[in-house]
Amino acid sequence: MQTKAFSELFPLFNTANPETLEWFLSVVVEHDYPTGRAVLMEDAWGNAVYFIASGWVKVRRLYGESTVTLAILGRGDFFGEMAILDESPRSTDVVALSDVELLSVSAQRFIQTLFKDPQLQHRMLQLMVKRLRQNNVRFQRRHQPSAVQLANTLVSLAESYGQSTEQGTEIFNIPYKDLANVTDISLEDTTKIMEKLDSKGWIKIDPENQTICLINTKQLTHLASGTRLGARTPVQ
Repeated sequence: MQTKAFSELFPLFNTANPETLEWFLSVVVEHDYPTGRAVLMEDAWGNAVYFIASGWVKVRRLYGESTVTLAILGRGDFFGEMAILDESPRSTDVVALSDVELLSVSAQRFIQTLFKDPQLQHRMLQLMVKRLRQNNVRFQRRHQPSAVQLANTLVSLAESYGQSTEQGTEIFNIPYKDLANVTDISLEDTTKIMEKLDSKGWIKIDPENQTICLINTKQLTHLASGTRLGARTPVQ
């Protein structure tokens, strides 16, 4: 992969200098994982950072025999950095939601890369703060109607990882259980709201191609903003 294409694909590197990118690309390792394969296991010590070149993964936490999905990540994002930065075992595991192409770099070389480029350090801090802000928004919306919360999840995923098409913005057809987990609402509510959004033409669910297309982004964004809070939401 050329340095320009790499920096365009991964926002973390869009301010990195060319020398940093060339060195980094010389040490990354490519991996392919099929749907359902565990990429990282909980309690494993951090030994690499992973970058998603294509596909979707879920970050989950184990609670006894049950699991809860904490986040959905797609093309251009990365994971595994926290276990490296605080030198502790991983508190979550990562599973491929679709076929996934990943690039990895060892912990030592990732730290070396950060030391080489102050702009990269700053950019990484920005992206980690962005994740914290997204979690704060999710926390603040936990008392809002389920439709508002789910619309916020869909819009956020589309903004971060969506692919533009003639119909709208496409994301992966995420299993409803995972959508429910990351939205902090029930599976029953998730199913009903998704069916309603599909019937209204705001989204188009395509199980065959494993996609969800956000067609009426304006209405979904309006709903996600919570401006209808206090009134009956249009999908309930």
